[in-house]
Order: sequence, then C-alpha cells, then structure tokens
Amino acid sequence: MVSAVEFRIDRRSGVATYLQIVQQVQQALRLGILVEGDRLPTAAQVAASTKVNPNTTLKAYRELEREGLVEPRPGLGTFVSRTLARPESAADALLREELRSWMDRARTEGLDREDVQALVNSVLQDRYPDG
Repeated sequence: MVSAVEFRIDRRSGVATYLQIVQQVQQALRLGILVEGDRLPTAAQVAASTKVNPNTTLKAYRELEREGLVEPRPGLGTFVSRTLARPESAADALLREELRSWMDRARTEGLDREDVQALVNSVLQDRYPDG
C-alpha cells in the first residue's frame, strides 16, 4: 500500500531538509500512520510536492534504511520494514485528548504554530534533557 504521508518542509527551521524527511517518517511510524509494508513516496513524487531535490529524499531514505526502518526494493520502491509505534493504551487516548484541549486553549490565547512549537520544545528539553 502507498503511504498517506505528506512531507512538509520548513526552510526556515534550520534543520537540514533530509533530516526533516527522516523525522517526519519516524513520527509517522511512532503514530502508526505508517506501518510495516507501506510504500513511501518516490523521490520524484516528494520532489514534485515539496520542491526538494530528489537526491535529498534519497539521502533521507538511505538514513532510514541505515536505521532499519525502511528497505529499498529495486524497481518497486522503498517500503517500511518496521514500526516505531507501540500498542495504544487508554492512557495514550486520554493524553492525546488532553493535548488537543491544551492546543485549542493555546490557539484561543493567541499562540500561533511557532509559539506552540517553541513552548512544547522548551518543556520537552526541561523534562527530557537527554533527548
């Protein structure tokens, strides 16, 4: 099955483009959006949708292959070989709902996406300093 992942590249983020692709695939794997057997978009498809050089996507896919997350199949594409998702629990559902509620409140208070991202990153760094 072809994946439903759509890459979004933030050219102002300071993060290398290929790493943004790697991180987005890893996130999709953690969230169960991508599962074992899914085919990633081709480098040409990613280039067409993001205006990224196909070689950048290939570099990202090689990194994901090195991590054991995807495998290239010549003539067929690049496929997810394992997931990072863990079985969803009731706690996950509750936390997700609380986070949605918090994000709604942040938006109501006038925070934009970058403000929320900065706040979340700050708390993550504070609570998970080794990450």
